[in-house]
Amino acid sequence: MIDLYTSPTPNGHKVSVTLEEMGVPYKVHAIDLGKQQQKEPWFLEINPNGRIPAIVDREAGDFPVFESGAIMIYLAEKTGKLMPADAKGRSRVIQWLMFQMGGVGPMMGQANVFFRYWKEKYQPAIDRYQNEGRRLFSVLDGRLAHSEYLAGDYSIADIANWCWVRTHFWSGISVDELPHLQRWLAAIGERPAVQRGIRVPVDLEALRKGTGEGAKQVVSSAQSILQR
Repeated sequence: MIDLYTSPTPNGHKVSVTLEEMGVPYKVHAIDLGKQQQKEPWFLEINPNGRIPAIVDREAGDFPVFESGAIMIYLAEKTGKLMPADAKGRSRVIQWLMFQMGGVGPMMGQANVFFRYWKEKYQPAIDRYQNEGRRLFSVLDGRLAHSEYLAGDYSIADIANWCWVRTHFWSGISVDELPHLQRWLAAIGERPAVQRGIRVPVDLEALRKGTGEGAKQVVSSAQSILQR
């Protein structure tokens, strides 16, 4: 049994989708980021960095793993699923996983801060992160023009990138004129395990897509986190 400590964010969804795709039994512990539960001493014992997601593998002597990409690799190696065993195949998956960890996630995250959450609008920062996000989307589109999935077969690399790219509207980054990326987004979004995973720990889709009170609640919560 895996204990999953998570919130409804792209990084959180990376792990819940992975667990659903692998069919691994897990128990969800929802972390309220607005209340700073991720900074409480008990959670810092699991992840010293005070971020979600994190897991504890009860079958492995209560072994904790933090950092979403590291969790995905751990689960892939534990189950033998969603990552090839051969060195070259494994490397391809990890390369595209690191592309998300080092590029797509940080750039979209900063776009979210300046486009959605920061109380003052600083257009050069918004432009910087949205433009770089769009450039990274173009890299993905170029790869997907020649391959159904990023590393050959469907893998944790696809899950990691998809969980971020699917939120492009929230970051203010267009996927127009990127047909291969759009095809990939739609295909992965139709997978039943993916649909289940993005509803963990709660279904935030209606809030993210809206501009009414629900969206305001998301922004307000994020602003409170930035100020602490």
